[in-house]
Amino acid sequence: MENLTVNEILAMEHLSFDKFREEVLKDYRTAFESREVSLLGRKEVLTGKAKFGIFGDGKEVPQVALAKFFKPGDFFAGYYRDQTLAFASGIATIEEFFAQLYADPDVNNDPHSAGRNMNSHFATPFIDENGEITDLVDRKNFTAGLAPTAAHMPRALGLAFASKSFRENRALDAFPNLSNKGSEVCFCSIGDASTSEGHFWETVNAAGVLQIPLAIFVWDDGFGISVPTKYQTTKGSISEALKGFQIKEGTNGLDIYKVKGWDYAGMCETFESAIQKIRNTHIPALFHVEEVTQPQGHSTSGSHERYKTPERLEWERKWDGIKKMREWIIENALASEEELEDIETGSKEYVRNCRSSAWEKYETPIKAQAAKALYLIQQVSALAPSKKSRLLAIGNELSSIREPNRRDVLQTLYQSILAVGDQQASHQVEEYYRELMKENKKLYNSYLLHEGPKNILNIPVVKAEYDEDPIQVNGYEVLNRYFDDLFATNPKVIAFGEDVGQIGDVNQGFAGLQAKYGKERIFDTGIRELTIIGQGIGLAMRGLRPIAEIQYIDYLLYALQPLSDDLASLQYRTAGKQSAPLIVRTRGHRLEGIWHSGSPMGTIIHSLRGLHVCVPRNMVQAVGMYNTLLQGADPALVIECLNGYRLKEKMPNNLLEYTVPLGRPEIIREGDDVTIVSYGSTLRIVEEAANELETIGISCEVVDVQTLLPFDIEHRILESLKKTNRIIFVDEDVPGGAAGYMYNIVMEEQGGYRWLDVAPRTITAKAHRPAYASDGDYFSKPNMEEIIDAIRAMMME
Repeated sequence: MENLTVNEILAMEHLSFDKFREEVLKDYRTAFESREVSLLGRKEVLTGKAKFGIFGDGKEVPQVALAKFFKPGDFFAGYYRDQTLAFASGIATIEEFFAQLYADPDVNNDPHSAGRNMNSHFATPFIDENGEITDLVDRKNFTAGLAPTAAHMPRALGLAFASKSFRENRALDAFPNLSNKGSEVCFCSIGDASTSEGHFWETVNAAGVLQIPLAIFVWDDGFGISVPTKYQTTKGSISEALKGFQIKEGTNGLDIYKVKGWDYAGMCETFESAIQKIRNTHIPALFHVEEVTQPQGHSTSGSHERYKTPERLEWERKWDGIKKMREWIIENALASEEELEDIETGSKEYVRNCRSSAWEKYETPIKAQAAKALYLIQQVSALAPSKKSRLLAIGNELSSIREPNRRDVLQTLYQSILAVGDQQASHQVEEYYRELMKENKKLYNSYLLHEGPKNILNIPVVKAEYDEDPIQVNGYEVLNRYFDDLFATNPKVIAFGEDVGQIGDVNQGFAGLQAKYGKERIFDTGIRELTIIGQGIGLAMRGLRPIAEIQYIDYLLYALQPLSDDLASLQYRTAGKQSAPLIVRTRGHRLEGIWHSGSPMGTIIHSLRGLHVCVPRNMVQAVGMYNTLLQGADPALVIECLNGYRLKEKMPNNLLEYTVPLGRPEIIREGDDVTIVSYGSTLRIVEEAANELETIGISCEVVDVQTLLPFDIEHRILESLKKTNRIIFVDEDVPGGAAGYMYNIVMEEQGGYRWLDVAPRTITAKAHRPAYASDGDYFSKPNMEEIIDAIRAMMME
């Protein structure tokens, strides 16, 4: 600087000012456009073009300020108020926003969810069509938004924790496409009222303990729909309520900042230094953004005039963030009134054009389908004159719909088919109906699971191999040897949960492995099932292969919400663009006591469609399932038998190679008289019963289903039933639970009823929780005598 002339210095200062002015006006334009999006979006709902709308109006200024410090490689976990950040970061366009508002299923128009999520839920691609993780370092990453309040918080913890893993585990330097040595920050937004949820508190506590780069932004507009903050939060302020979490020298915790949602300059200044500190130190922080407004109320389902006083509404108009930013720009001579008016006029026109373009792209293919349907109906009416008046009436009904949707077209075609009956004349209509059904199935019913090469059904089957005289070891020793070999060869694998680290889990599967592979890879957590799952989801989304342990299946209920709402639906609601191949390891089934012998399999399989659910009968089978899952791209739950860890098993000599195919039952005992279908610990009771029945001349075929999701994709159980003509389903869930699920698939979907000689049976646990001790187990769960009696009765029918 000292060698520059005065004129050169003045020129540089002018350039710097011009750049600053340009940035400010760019932010103002983005904020104003976003507000216009909210206003027009609400109108689209009220006029019937869109079904429902929820918008980010009032949060625009904090989000354009935040966007300045959201860098390539960073991650965002949010909800339905994040549109301005998405626009400012280049994650989404306004046209894409409206495509999502219209529920456009064309992934080219709504690349975030293909019309599956409601509006303002954004997502960037994390995996390609082959299931391979993409480059996450050189671009900004939005994880798929969630609508359930605070549901994204556990995942945010995991995304931030991954940065810690990448920073501390030097072996992960081998994957530069996943992280820049842990310098990434996870940004997370949440509405003030949603901080009342347990998810929020569990996440904040875990973040303070773990010391991870998590930046939480609380948008405080004073209400949770109609309920004011004073009824939501202790002291009426989340930052005041959290003061005990404030980090101090010599302690852990987080930094807490308070800013005003209308103070653009103040927020930019605070965010810049605070986020850089998070990036450098991995100390998490919470930003309490106060005095945010909500100009249109909570959503299109109601009006905030019903619960806000006239004084409050007037205050919101006066302190609206965009209004205050406009005043600040003029006061600081960054733009004139005329310049801002030009920006505003141009923004309104631009948003209207984006809306019109999105609507045209949405309705054009539907109108083409409607036109073809009407043409075919006219053709059919000429070939079936007796049905002409009815067909024309059906066609006129479709023609009268100004803005038809796909359902209208299909229903019209179906009604036409019914009207014509079985006549050959309806052939073309039926053909087009089937064509559209196939097309819409792909649009709306795809990507529950990965559909590329890493689909779990594509994993090659490799059988377990044994030495000529294999050693017999305890079941837990099979797992321990396997995990030892796995961690030695796969640096992406991480395992964690309650008691997993120091003592090697309560059943010794990881015994001694933390000392061998380090606390960065095998570690303990607090008693916090929600965020154990969240840690796993975040780690998996960032390209690692976590094994998250829930100590007992009974405790899975604590974690069911993120498993169901987030993990199980992730691939579906991003149309295959994001995946989290987390393996949740737990144990359960028969033991003793109300909360240590659970088997809530019906609850699990009905709420976790989108996960694989594995129920191995022993630890050798469990290892094969882990190998299969680690080659796939889907999440899974593996439920080991709680009472099987000290049962003797043969040790395979190809622990890392052999696989157990999912969805393919195994016949573990052949027989001719009756098929018994079961899984897990109950199989040992079944085999005892089969041995007893053999002594009285009844031959039982015992089938281990192995996995409940997927279930018997090759109809092996049906083939067994064709041989025996009798079938009984045995499991220790409550009546109507997993046994009912298996019964439904085999009897109805596979058509098993055609091969029955006698009525099929189910034997389950009792409806109540299992009573304590051995007698409690005997009288609460299926026992050998029950099974024998049921089968003897079947043989006498």
